[in-house]
Formats: sequence, structure tokens, C-alpha cells
Amino acid sequence: MAGTAIGLIVNQWQTQFAGRLVTPADSSYESSRRIWNGMIDKKPALIARCASASDVRAAVKLARAEQLPVSIRGGGHAVAGTAVCDGGLMIDLSPMKEIRVDAAERQATAAPGVVWGEFDRATQAHGLATTGGTVTHTGIAGLTLGGGIGYLMGKHGFACDNLLAVDIVTADGEMLTASPEQNPDLFWAVRGAGANFGVVTSFRYRLHPLGTVLAGMLLHPRGRAAELIAFYREFLGGCPEELFTAIGFLNAPDGTPLVAILAVWTGAQAEGERVLAPLRQFGPPVADLIRPVAYTEAQSMLDSAFPVGDRYYWKSNFVIELTPPLANVVTDGAAAMASPLSMVLLLEIKGAMQRQSRDAMAFDHRDANFELSIVARWTDPAADDANIRWAREVWSAAQPFVSPAVYSNHLTADEGQDRVRAAYGAGKYGKLAALKTKYDPGNFFRLNHNITPYAS
Repeated sequence: MAGTAIGLIVNQWQTQFAGRLVTPADSSYESSRRIWNGMIDKKPALIARCASASDVRAAVKLARAEQLPVSIRGGGHAVAGTAVCDGGLMIDLSPMKEIRVDAAERQATAAPGVVWGEFDRATQAHGLATTGGTVTHTGIAGLTLGGGIGYLMGKHGFACDNLLAVDIVTADGEMLTASPEQNPDLFWAVRGAGANFGVVTSFRYRLHPLGTVLAGMLLHPRGRAAELIAFYREFLGGCPEELFTAIGFLNAPDGTPLVAILAVWTGAQAEGERVLAPLRQFGPPVADLIRPVAYTEAQSMLDSAFPVGDRYYWKSNFVIELTPPLANVVTDGAAAMASPLSMVLLLEIKGAMQRQSRDAMAFDHRDANFELSIVARWTDPAADDANIRWAREVWSAAQPFVSPAVYSNHLTADEGQDRVRAAYGAGKYGKLAALKTKYDPGNFFRLNHNITPYAS
């Protein structure tokens, strides 16, 4: 779109915004269009930096009037880069930072620009928390609307399981509340497929009491991976829901290949020491980094492994059983990493999220026991092909041993419609398409892992 046309749009619409319309000519444009995944280099024609729900409504109406495609940025953390678009309107929610905690009711209401580090600090001031992302600079919006894996999910379910209500701007620019009492069909849909149905301007969560946790990593030499995985598989049998674990293949800063167990215990400390003792004694590890910490510190453990601006490519699946053949695939795949910054992770799933009825909401994946994430991370653009190829090859080798289901928040942009259907659940896609037809018949919100309305 020509600069003159953009200028005319800004002149016409800026008076309707408390926030700011940013054009490519503005000094803040470059920083505003950049997101977590440095491999994404898209250039919107206009960025609407929203300060309020009214700004969001105005931005939707602007995009409709000017026939601009729309992307929505909350925390900007999705590996697929759907937060930013080429030649369209980027609705930027990151300035919207309000958080209100009702300690008596154990609830928190937060705006869509909030990231998990901010949310956790606000709720932990009252000794409360809810399931949130495992990296503090992840936005609450995208993570919750796509499901929400986090350290508290064994005890309290996914982030979407703790969502009580949302306010959402729909494709016609209107504001609706979605909850069990108001527009319950829309509330069903946004908990798992929310990016398809509108722009959420407010999230209300259920909170849970939480104090000091036991958290950290146990680091082992990569050569012991087979016996460690075999022990880990046995250790998990009957483990309490208060314990979250993950096993990861990664490299130390000096390049030493390691296999790590990450653990977060959220129950009574003495009981946690007892439960964790066999895991800490096995080996023994070359380093035992587990210790009592504030939950906010536990939440930041992985921040340095996922810095803003590096290049990322992700392949994932849910896993029913961590079998020896799958363990061999991930071990061999880790040995072939194209970048020492890459990782292969298996996150444990159990407890409350498995007890939730599959029919309760759009998020579908309640029978898995792990989530496999093959994370390519690098910094040199010249290495794009090698790192993407590595992730795809490890993922392809794992396919005979994993579920076809996939976590939508870990989909990349090139997955194809079959993988999108697998992310939302084959048995639910038809219902989601019908609801998409009701709330967004023209597929206005389409720059996402898209559910196509029947009308189009």
C-alpha cells in the first residue's frame, strides 16, 4: 500500500484511537513489527497499537472498511509468526497491560498484552497462581486460547481449563462476553481455538494457592540417556499430580551434550523432597540444580533457552507412551542437531488435564501422556535450511511412535490443513467450522491456524 494511502487512513482513523496507528515511516515501526521468532520478517502496512478494548473495536472496523487482512499480536511468541502480516493491519495488543486480582474470590482479570511473568508477579503477591507458560515473556493470550501447557497443569489443568470468561471483539466489530452463562458456544470455542473467533480483550482466570516450590534441573551426560529414560519412565508411575517433569536433550553453554530432567514440585516441601529423592539419586547427576524457589523464579528457568530474536522452527506431537523406539529416535536426533542451541523436549502430561471432559471445550487432547517438542534454534540466517531440515527429519523419524495429535501453539506456518485439523481434533473440527460460520462467516480472522467457515 502506498505511503499516501496509508497517510490518508491514519488521518481518517487516528481520532478514533486512544492508542497509536504506526506506519512504516514512524521510528517505532521496526521495533513494533518484530516478534519473538527472529526468522519472521513480515511488514504490515499499518500497526494499530491498542490502548483499550475500544481501540480494538476501532481497529477491526478500520480493517473491514479498508479491506485489510488482519493479524493479532498479544505477546508475539507464537513460533508460526501469525502475530504479524505482510501488507495488512497488525492489531497490537501489547500496550494493554491491566491486571486485577481478587484474592478473596481467587480470580484474576488480565488484558491481552500481559505476559506470564507480569501475571505471575501480580498473583503471587497474594500467594496465588494459575497454570501459565514455561517462559515468562510468553503472552497470556495466545497460550491460553491455544490450550496452555504449564508447570501447574497436573494439579490444576491447562490454562484454558482455568479460564472463567473472556470479553471478545468479533468480526463485525462488536463486543461480546463469553462465559458458561453468556454465549456459551463461543466460550466453548475460544478455549482451544480462540484466535479464529475474535480478539479477546480481557481474560478472567481461576487462581489457586501457591507458595514456595521445589524446582530445577538434574543434568546427566548424554551417554547415559538410554538408562536415564528407562529409569524416568518407571519413576513416573504413580507420581503425585503436584510434580511436573520434562526430559530434555540440550547442550551446556560450553557445548557439552547433556540430557536433563526438569522438575517442578508444587506441594508441601517435605513431601516433595521425599518424592524427588529417587530421581535426584539416580546416576548420580553431574549437577543437581533443584532447590526451593519462589514460583516466579521457577517460571523463569527456561527464559535463557528461548531468547527474543533468535531464529526458531518447531515440530511437535502429543505422545501416548515414551517407548524405547521413540527414546532412540530422540536420542539419535539430538546427536544430529544442526545447532548447539537446539533442543528436544518431552513434557509430562497427567492428572487434572486428563480428567477434564473432552466435550467441555474445543481443546481436545486429553489422552496424551507427553508432548514432544523438537525445537530448532539458531542465529545465522544462512543456517535456516540446515536447521529446518534437522527438525523435520527428527519429527519424521518419530511419527511411527507418536500420536497424530498436535498442540496448536507449537504449529509452524507451513504445516498444512491436515495438521491444523489434528491440532483442533478431528471430532471437533466440524463443530468449530459451524461456530466459525456463525461468528465469522467471511473468515475475517484467517491469519492463524485457520478453521474455515462453511459459508466460504
